[in-house]
Amino acid sequence: MDRQSFESELKRDGYEIMTNTTPGVKVNPEHSHPYDVRAMVLKGVLTMTCGGEVRAYKAGETFTMARGCLHSESYGPEGAVTLLGRKH
Repeated sequence: MDRQSFESELKRDGYEIMTNTTPGVKVNPEHSHPYDVRAMVLKGVLTMTCGGEVRAYKAGETFTMARGCLHSESYGPEGAVTLLGRKH
């Protein structure tokens, strides 16, 4: 899916849209959010650990996460740019 189509779906489904830029190595320890998430990696790689499963998302890949889902995130030396949709 391309960025424009993904963003259109987020708007259609009532998601608040933002872009998150992580410039380099970073680890966000296990946490959760009080909102549903839909995201697309635009640049770099974002590695998520959720429910014991580890998955690396690369540019052009999308993922969803239900509110309250415990997860951790890590970024490599190139960091990542992610288009995020949040829905309370």
